[in-house]
Amino acid sequence: MSKCEDILARMTLYLDDELEAHECRDIKLHLAGCDSCRASFDSELRLLANVRGCGPLHVAPPELRARVEKLVNDRPMTRFAPPQLRDRIRRTVGHFSSRSPRLRFARPAIAIAAVLAVAMLFGLLLLNRSNREPILHGPSQFAMMAADTHQRHIRGQLPLELVSDVPEQISNWFAGKLPFTVKLPNYQESSGQEKTYRLEGARLVGYRNDYAAYVAYQMRTRPISLVVTSDKVAQPTDGEQIVAKGITFHYNSINGLKVLTWSDRGLTYALVSDLEERGQQSCVVCHQGVKDQDFIEPLKPR
Repeated sequence: MSKCEDILARMTLYLDDELEAHECRDIKLHLAGCDSCRASFDSELRLLANVRGCGPLHVAPPELRARVEKLVNDRPMTRFAPPQLRDRIRRTVGHFSSRSPRLRFARPAIAIAAVLAVAMLFGLLLLNRSNREPILHGPSQFAMMAADTHQRHIRGQLPLELVSDVPEQISNWFAGKLPFTVKLPNYQESSGQEKTYRLEGARLVGYRNDYAAYVAYQMRTRPISLVVTSDKVAQPTDGEQIVAKGITFHYNSINGLKVLTWSDRGLTYALVSDLEERGQQSCVVCHQGVKDQDFIEPLKPR
């Protein structure tokens, strides 16, 4: 993803004051020096001003406003409704309740406001349904993202930002770019063993308004992907659970790919490959030593 693509992807969050201070500074600096992104920003800003400046065709009854506000206030915080979204809904309800309706000569932008209102209400309905009927089966969002990232990389749609076969170099490259530390092991070099895989490089990938670490490997000409994020952002869920050495692994098959996810020491990992069985041999990128065989063995199908 280019710098301009990254800025445009976060433009709506920036306009809604939902980014951290350092992210806002980064976007401001970019807009000051990029005419193309500045034009897109000005266009979105005008659209936002038009939407906020128009009134609804019909005034919602006070009882409905009170009911929506109560739903927002009473609903427990979940990963489906971040605090920023709740604040935006409250601001929208308060904004329209303080304005008198324009029943004649309504601006075309009212149609846009209506679409946004319907989208918000639809989101609330999905939130309510998700709280009543949680999804019990299927891969986690993190596992799905890892599988999608793997496929995009091998199709050439997601090039590496750093091409290197040196673990220390990749670990140092991630430093300062992520709110957590990524340290790649180098068991083969330290043990003098013959290399069974090759490290190719790394890049950042977007996940939940932040970045995760992506590392690419090759084993017998077959690609392996490792994706890492903080366990505060993602937790492995669902799929087949296998306990090995005190760690619970979650196995899923996604579009023919073998995906193993787990959390350990503050980080959540995903390994993606098309290797045999559960793809447990991909674990050698982190556990290559002979003593680690009792770690990989329980992951084999019984």
